Amino acid sequence: MQFTLTELWGHMGLFAKLIVFALAIMSVASLIVLGERLVVSFLSRAASRAFAARVGPMLARGELEGAWTAARPGGESGYLGRVIGAGLAAYASSAPSRLPAQGHERDGVFESVSRALERQAQREVLSLKRGYGLLATVGSTAPFVGLLGTVMGIVTAFQQMAASGSGGLGTVSAGIAEALITTAFGLIVAIPAVMGYNYLQGWVEARAIDISESSNELLDVVAKRLDGRLAPAAEEAA
Repeated sequence: MQFTLTELWGHMGLFAKLIVFALAIMSVASLIVLGERLVVSFLSRAASRAFAARVGPMLARGELEGAWTAARPGGESGYLGRVIGAGLAAYASSAPSRLPAQGHERDGVFESVSRALERQAQREVLSLKRGYGLLATVGSTAPFVGLLGTVMGIVTAFQQMAASGSGGLGTVSAGIAEALITTAFGLIVAIPAVMGYNYLQGWVEARAIDISESSNELLDVVAKRLDGRLAPAAEEAA
């Protein structure tokens, strides 16, 4: 017997072939999720950078109303745009009629904006992590699925040796080689899934920091507006 993939596949039993099919399905699913998440993540990051370049200068000048208009839905603004847009929407709906705001009115507006930012940030992080559970599951279970095929293949090889009544490596070498193929296949499936999961997990953690910093910057601007330390652009022009 030649120890080629074709020869080994031909000598595989039904159980080993089922293991290989299961690993193939896991591999395809993990690669699809990994590719889709990479594309979505990079597009969202590009949209977030464009949003920051468009709205950032307005917020620096205290133009919360103009920033809210620019941040309204009508195009892809990325995770950052959706978070900041939620905060601006909360400010627009609860902004005081006169500045500086006093007492509970100021605290109520600030808390409303803060809660809106926090809620949307949690939604965005959860959305960015969509599909990560499948990658983690494939990365952690694929080696064990392959090992299951190996164990059963070795059991089959020893059963064949017992049935033939002869021992020696030559009698069981084909069966052992067939069995070890499933372990190798399991590792081949798991390694890209683990690497992709770790990369994406680190990427999301970095984006969570970006969202937190941008939210804090918006809260600083809102606090200054409510305290009267940052006048609206229209009042400055007058």
